[in-house]
Amino acid sequence: MARDVRALIVLEPSDHVVIVGAGFSGWRLVEALRRDGFDGAMTLIGEETYAPYDRPPLSKHVLAGKWDVERATLATPERIAETEVNLRLGVRATGLDVDALTVQLDDGSHVEGTHVVIATGTRARRLPFSADEQILTLRHRDDELRMRLELTRLEPGSVIVVIGGGFIGAEVATQLKSRGFAPIVLEAAARPLIGALGPDVSSWLERLAADVGIELRNDQRISDVGHDHDGFIVRFDGGDELRCAAVVEGAGALPNFEWLEGSGLTLDNGVVVDANLLARERIAAIGDVARFSWPNVMGEELVRIEHWEVANTHANALAHFWMTGEGATALMVPYFWSDQYGKKIQMLGHARPDDDVVRVVGSPDEGKWLALYSRGGIVTGVVTLSQPRALMLSKHLLEAPSTLEAALHDAPWAA
Repeated sequence: MARDVRALIVLEPSDHVVIVGAGFSGWRLVEALRRDGFDGAMTLIGEETYAPYDRPPLSKHVLAGKWDVERATLATPERIAETEVNLRLGVRATGLDVDALTVQLDDGSHVEGTHVVIATGTRARRLPFSADEQILTLRHRDDELRMRLELTRLEPGSVIVVIGGGFIGAEVATQLKSRGFAPIVLEAAARPLIGALGPDVSSWLERLAADVGIELRNDQRISDVGHDHDGFIVRFDGGDELRCAAVVEGAGALPNFEWLEGSGLTLDNGVVVDANLLARERIAAIGDVARFSWPNVMGEELVRIEHWEVANTHANALAHFWMTGEGATALMVPYFWSDQYGKKIQMLGHARPDDDVVRVVGSPDEGKWLALYSRGGIVTGVVTLSQPRALMLSKHLLEAPSTLEAALHDAPWAA
């Protein structure tokens, strides 16, 4: 007798969903499952002691002093009560038995469910410097608290080195400048974001730091960062040194999946899942840690995307799939934004840095513009500087294959 595949997928009231990772994607899944009608048990496991919170405000609003850190909380006591989720905070997952659907924890206990979701996200990448423990990062609430306390000890105008000129590094440097410090951004590449946005777009953005009085140094080769009673010493290949009062590291992120080694799941720069976000029939991965099969205007490819909007889409899509057995039908259009140097960078799609680029609105001199990425004559992305309305008017170019020729003719951004 054939098995009812849909019955194997759809959640029942007797099911217990165990979500490992109490960050944004994990919490959004809790909310989405309840919204879609799941009334079974849910357990949300988190390494941090804090209830789930939103991370982007840490570098955008909290560090600037515009928000109290509590304002970034997503899982308020009222929402926790409404969702009836069992929170296991301050414990770290150390292993997963994929057959028994059981998560082992570092306190010696374990949690068994009928479905397991891996939402462990990423962690800040640490470089092997001598002063590693004294160097600041900004990924978690404790990082923000440590940074805030460190800043209160520094004199106004103190030099703070920011290693890495990417999204986090630029956002942190912007907030440090607004608080009266003198950030110096050290970027290893020829220009910040060249690896993410490509040579043309990165060149249009390069002047932004100088426009607000922040020093940016490209092609930096740091050999070590030391610490003594006078502060920090950044040492460069060739022997030069730079003294500063503090160092912030913004060298990217690494997916948290080492705890799954030996589990039998496919691990390759994340947890490999299919188009429905499944690693196994009853095991899924979502958010930054998931390497997923992504249908897009160029076909289908295996990607891992560290975007807030992708994590949100994953949570909603998995909840819908497990509640209905129906996979997503519309193409997901990745979206991200970054507030840096007084400007807002926004992008739709997941273009490659070597895709062709044409700017169709504005110019770097104007401080606002819109550009299209394309590959083989098909639009693969839209990127803007301080053009939010024009960006969203162009979204449909990525919801179905659109030729660059047709996009230039129709010019939806000008509507």
